[in-house]
Amino acid sequence: MLQFKPQKGRVIFHIDMNCFYASVEMAYNPSLKGKPLAIAGNPEERKGIIVTSSYEARDEGVYTTMPLWEARKKCPNLIVKKPNFARYRKASSKIFSLLRDVTPLVEPVSIDEAYLDVTETNYPGGPVQLAKDLQNRIYTELDLPCSIGIAPNKFLAKMASDMKKPMGITILRKREIKQILWPLPIEKMYGVGTKTAKKLRTLQIETIGDLANKDVYILKQMLGVNGERLKNRANGVDLRPVDPDAVHELKSIGNSQTLPQDTTDERDIIRVLSDLADSVVRRAKRKERVGRTVQLMIRFSNRQTITRSKTLPYYIDDKDHIMSIVRELLNNHWDRRPVRLLGVTLQDIEEKKHIAKQLDLFTYEKEEEKEKLDVTIEQLTEKYGENPFKRLVNSDESLKPQTSFQKDFLDDFLSE
Repeated sequence: MLQFKPQKGRVIFHIDMNCFYASVEMAYNPSLKGKPLAIAGNPEERKGIIVTSSYEARDEGVYTTMPLWEARKKCPNLIVKKPNFARYRKASSKIFSLLRDVTPLVEPVSIDEAYLDVTETNYPGGPVQLAKDLQNRIYTELDLPCSIGIAPNKFLAKMASDMKKPMGITILRKREIKQILWPLPIEKMYGVGTKTAKKLRTLQIETIGDLANKDVYILKQMLGVNGERLKNRANGVDLRPVDPDAVHELKSIGNSQTLPQDTTDERDIIRVLSDLADSVVRRAKRKERVGRTVQLMIRFSNRQTITRSKTLPYYIDDKDHIMSIVRELLNNHWDRRPVRLLGVTLQDIEEKKHIAKQLDLFTYEKEEEKEKLDVTIEQLTEKYGENPFKRLVNSDESLKPQTSFQKDFLDDFLSE
């Protein structure tokens, strides 16, 4: 890690805060430092879920998504606190303020991670010294630890930041990927989840190197364009720029559809809204996001447009909940005038990994049964090529939705 000064190309940082929620709580209350701490929904109940935990708790076998009763069993002296999202947002705002002092090319990924393009930042000592000073400043001023990955592109920077935690700084060059990345198990690759890893293993792909050397045609047959994208990244190829405007994508997920003709037919309207909700849910799950506000948009035949929304005390990402709210909003605010366009949006978005699923939503058993159903549907979808239940809902091609989602996230970040 002596120097990183490429003659050409980019220099990208990936900043990843370590155990962010737990670290914020320890900064707020220093007496918690060095102790096994977990953030969990409903800590008074045995069925709460671990959102995140300190390294001391992880050393005792406590991990994210573990049921609270199991965590307490593994670590009897575990300290459990409820999530304080206002506190975490405030800390996040301060972090991003420090990052913007380095460069305006800051792309927030979530509340606790970001990419920076420091290619044009002429810092004394070069990028490595900049990373050290930035890490030290975040720790000194905010009492929060972070890891930083340094690489020529976003994918390699993300992989690098995961290699040394906490308070690590790691350089990953393209020429090093064969020795460092390729031997890693395929599920260690950013962008490869459990389900994708399972599919890849059916192709005898066990490591990132196996993926890097697999025939792209075979990968595209199984995973579509994502197969080629993953192969490229396994070979260190990632042309995505650091885009500060990408922040807009993460605040809401919505779809709208102009109807083939103005209508007052409630069955057609409900059918379109159902398809719109289905599309929103698919995108939310793909982006691993949940939201707690559902918005209905109605444009009438005279082009007058109204939007009505309802905010819940918990986060959702399933169609049944979204549609129940959409129906309620429709019943309360549609005056039976002819409808020209409809829209459904999930707002107040958060990353799923940062939300305690059990805050108010489901008991652990109900959520477990829902997961089993989702797995069954996915297996049938893989077998028949599409969701076999979707065909029963709407076969009218003219009523299928088109994507038109809103882009607004981290309003505080953008307004500063």
